[in-house]
Amino acid sequence: MTPITPASIIEALQWRYATKMFDASKKIPAETWAVLEESLVLTPSSYGLQPWKFLVITDPVVREALVPHAWRQRQVADASHLVVMAVRNGYAEADVDANIFRMAEVRGGTPDALMGFRNMVMKTLVNGMSQEDLMHWAKCQAYIALGQFMAAAALLGIDTCPMEGFVPAKMDEALGLSARGYTTAVLCPAGYRSEDDRYAYLPKVRFAARDVIEHI
Repeated sequence: MTPITPASIIEALQWRYATKMFDASKKIPAETWAVLEESLVLTPSSYGLQPWKFLVITDPVVREALVPHAWRQRQVADASHLVVMAVRNGYAEADVDANIFRMAEVRGGTPDALMGFRNMVMKTLVNGMSQEDLMHWAKCQAYIALGQFMAAAALLGIDTCPMEGFVPAKMDEALGLSARGYTTAVLCPAGYRSEDDRYAYLPKVRFAARDVIEHI
């Protein structure tokens, strides 16, 4: 692997911002979008369980219908792509076993050889947490995916906007997520900023490093 230069990373992170207005006429090229989808697939997660589903929504009719459920924020409809990051409503034995079988498939060996790991996950996660705690855990995992997706997009010169401003129950209903056992955790439109978005030209406001980083 050829490392990205430190300067390139800082430049990309300085350039990105939570885009308020997208240029609806500009679309992300297919080859670029494929990289961003792969960044979602490669997101790390606790125990490697990946308790999520990423809905990539490009249908303009569907996206317009979602605008009222997203506090009428136009990014949902005007961006090139909309990613709805959904998580499981619960985590069960079958979900753990699916991951165990996938591990055996990818790395070789048998599921039986992973029984120690499986039993530990069952004890600490599935049987050791309330449904409320499991949902909180799953949503935290979705935010790891959100961060990775936004960083990858910035390095590719793609604008994004993390969005918590939506009505989960309405979003789930519109997308048929509840029937599939999922709920919306966070939204992330992606595309290209509009020249009319004044926020693109404002200095980034952050506390100084000395105020937020401590070396011990």
